[in-house]
Amino acid sequence: MKTLKCDLCETTAVGETFEQWMQNLMPHYMQAHAEVMNDLNKTKNDQQEWMAKNKARFEKALNR
Repeated sequence: MKTLKCDLCETTAVGETFEQWMQNLMPHYMQAHAEVMNDLNKTKNDQQEWMAKNKARFEKALNR
């Protein structure tokens, strides 16, 4: 199980896989960072870059 901070603040989420971590982070992200989620200027490429960056962060995180 890995614990990793949100990429925008100090809140953490846990997960055994990146997908699980992302699902556990989603409620926080939707509430605390709604402006990011609702940004109409974000493209599919932006989403893919976010996924790649955060998956790399997750893979580097230590198991706890």
